[in-house]
Amino acid sequence: MILELADIRIPAGQQAAFDEAIQRGLATVISQAKGFRGFKVNKGVESPERYVLMIFWDTLEDHTVGFRQGPLFAQWRAIVGPFFAQPPVVEHFTLLAKSAD
Repeated sequence: MILELADIRIPAGQQAAFDEAIQRGLATVISQAKGFRGFKVNKGVESPERYVLMIFWDTLEDHTVGFRQGPLFAQWRAIVGPFFAQPPVVEHFTLLAKSAD
């Protein structure tokens, strides 16, 4: 499993609208992608215009090829892209260790 981590910054004062948009985009677009396994979104406490989006994929290619190069990516960006203060920083990770939930 691959973790996609996106560090997102939006303009101050747009949090409520972005909260709705990102949840709508995840529910209606990302959730349709091949290899999608789940997500988490965290909002900054000290920096309320910063969000960390974590999406779990079966493979790296499910994100980088299947999603990013397919039609769902344009739909996703149409929903959340207008809020970006700068391009998100996106990286991918594999699990090394975890605690028991």
